[in-house]
Amino acid sequence: MKCREFCGACCIAPSISASIPGMENGKPAGVRCIHLTEDYRCDIFDSPDRPNVCARFMAEPDFCGSTRDEAMKILTMLEQ
Repeated sequence: MKCREFCGACCIAPSISASIPGMENGKPAGVRCIHLTEDYRCDIFDSPDRPNVCARFMAEPDFCGSTRDEAMKILTMLEQ
């Protein structure tokens, strides 16, 4: 599955414990990553500074559902 345009659920719903540039202590669940652009793309996607946990996440129907709202619900549920 290709990453859905204008989604960004994986950059908002889950917590990230790894250090992120500008978010040295990671990010809490439900908080938008500071590198998520207004069009819901990762500003550091091709950077070596991108956390491994982000690079390893693969868009899959089980996690992303069929809509952005569904992705937010699934990822939020998994985070809890």
